[in-house]
Amino acid sequence: MRLITFAFVLFLVITVGCRSKKYIMDNTIDPESYPKTYKSEVVDSYFGIDIADPYRWLEEESSDETKKWVENQIHFTENYLEKIPFRDSIKKRLEELVNYEKFGVPTVKSDKFYMFKNTGLQNQSVFCQVDSKGKTIKEIIDPNTFSQDGTKALSGLSFNKEGTYLAYMVAESGADWNIAYVLDLKTGKNLNDSVKWIKFSGLSWYEDGFFYSRYPESDSANLSSKNENHKLFYHKLGSSQRQDMIWYEDTEHPNRNIYASTSEDERFLILKQVESTSGNSFSFIDLSKKKLTETQLISDFNSDFDFITNEGVELYILTNRDAPNKKILKINTKNLEKSEWLTLIGESKDPIQSVKMIGDKFFVLYLHNAYSLVKVFDLNGKFIKNLELPGIGTVSSISGSRKSKKGFLMFTSYLFPSSVYTFNSDDMELALFKSPQLDFNPVEYVTVQKWYESKDGTKVPLFITHRKNLKLNKKNPTLLYGYGGFDISITPSFSASRLLLLEKGGVFAVANIRGGGEFGEKWHNGGTVLSKQNVFDDFIGAAEFLINSKYTSSEYLAIEGRSNGGLLVGACMTQRPDLYSVCFPEVGVLDMLRYHKFTIGWAWAADYGRSDNEEEFGALIKYSPVHNVKKTEYPATLVITADHDDRVVPAHSFKFISELQRNQIGNKAVLIRIDKKSGHGAGKPLSKIIEELRDIYSFMFYNMGINYQ
Repeated sequence: MRLITFAFVLFLVITVGCRSKKYIMDNTIDPESYPKTYKSEVVDSYFGIDIADPYRWLEEESSDETKKWVENQIHFTENYLEKIPFRDSIKKRLEELVNYEKFGVPTVKSDKFYMFKNTGLQNQSVFCQVDSKGKTIKEIIDPNTFSQDGTKALSGLSFNKEGTYLAYMVAESGADWNIAYVLDLKTGKNLNDSVKWIKFSGLSWYEDGFFYSRYPESDSANLSSKNENHKLFYHKLGSSQRQDMIWYEDTEHPNRNIYASTSEDERFLILKQVESTSGNSFSFIDLSKKKLTETQLISDFNSDFDFITNEGVELYILTNRDAPNKKILKINTKNLEKSEWLTLIGESKDPIQSVKMIGDKFFVLYLHNAYSLVKVFDLNGKFIKNLELPGIGTVSSISGSRKSKKGFLMFTSYLFPSSVYTFNSDDMELALFKSPQLDFNPVEYVTVQKWYESKDGTKVPLFITHRKNLKLNKKNPTLLYGYGGFDISITPSFSASRLLLLEKGGVFAVANIRGGGEFGEKWHNGGTVLSKQNVFDDFIGAAEFLINSKYTSSEYLAIEGRSNGGLLVGACMTQRPDLYSVCFPEVGVLDMLRYHKFTIGWAWAADYGRSDNEEEFGALIKYSPVHNVKKTEYPATLVITADHDDRVVPAHSFKFISELQRNQIGNKAVLIRIDKKSGHGAGKPLSKIIEELRDIYSFMFYNMGINYQ
């Protein structure tokens, strides 16, 4: 779910490998052999309609009964997966494919270069100081030393203005909770500072300390507890957390989160409150004044207001207020009359994703037909040129600052490994800075973008990647991926593990369905609340297009999605179980009547609606996966969750698999994979990612009757 930019996309996109010829294998399960799950008599009434919730007890993740149920399911699933004859072969090939140097976009601070690097199979990437060519000078933070199994991860970084201190956050077992520490970059040693209970927050420096947001102390054993009363604190270096000053709290609205950031010159503290995943209030404090006063710019939650940078007393803001595809405003803090707000860069037909000011120019990242464009403007909003990118793909990050003309960006596509380019804000010409070396020849493959009609006639784009000599014979094992929510755009990206599919003649497809942000606010809103069914219709339409175009058939089609994408898969497989061979609903939101009662779930209501609203309940009950399982034959299904997921709690998956195992007709396997010491996805060690991919690929081939050897 989108609450922090980290969120939610795994380092490796799930992919498959194949042999096209079928062979006989024992991939079936007697429905009577599944672990028995006790049914309670819990019934809730919604607007006069009684809804049974027989597996409510599985919401108590720390109870002895639930723990025993989890162990039984883990044991049952592992016994099934262990008998797949090519499971070890798939793991070996995955390790070979992902064993290459990886790196992030450099950050320049006080004329020094820093970047993340991974030698190949390291569980966590290492934060390093590098020279101007990307060669490592020294390691700054190695998260692999945090824990032996790699389950503690670096979850955030922030340099102070002078570049002498580095505040960083650590998360354990994939949870959203963080602890912050401070590294003295001169000595290479940590200070005594330790700040706990941080969640959904960055670290924003001001003078000799930093701002952060946190919830009250929580019982970490109670994974599902509702997150309320978010507060903004200031921590001064050398002090204990007990002395941290509360800078902002809203006791009247416990279900609002507060986010803070400081301008690059530390003149302004920017404050944003949110009630959901879209829309925010916006205020600021001029820290240069003796009397610190909060000035409210926007008090409603009807649109997004994001701070870009400032030029003295003038703020540059990215907003979708009266501009669904977003525009850039210039606002003088000395004259806040809305009639005086200047539209510096107006809305276009392509939505703006982000803006970075480097030197004296704005580098504006747009999305055009689900791939990236970067346009350059001067300080007066005058268009200068388009950056000439390496091809059709995704600019995943742009790095730079006001103080330097040097910038960096990361570019990738389905057939282009993530590579770093550098540029100067004067000539704006890209030069390759660092690119990975893989044993991979992209000319053997092709990515095409097709458009198909959804149920209501809406045109939807679909990226399809495969070998150039692919035969359209309906026998190509195909993985269809989707998300469709929270204004998040699924754009072209490279994954070495996907070669497992491509090198064996398989097909990887990504549908840019409604609910996402690929075509702006209208596209997003077209897949929310009472219109959420459009998302499922779009995805079903993509599956039908692949089948009708002879890329594959129902016998060889798998679907996959994570988080909101897990909901997508759950809804589509319960609505059209005949359409797919294998389904992977992963860390999914699957109980749509109770999702808002756990952790941060209340913030997702802008996309989903809530069951305590009669009209919205009527829409939710029609597609909620947990409530729409019936007696029928479902595709082979591997539900995936993790025991430390405090974003989308595992109870969603526990309930869904219980319904599937109780109602499955026939002997196709319906199983749950519960990963221990893992969370929603962020920070997962590479070893665990490989193991998860191994089991997904193995399960897929095994249940398609494909022998991967």
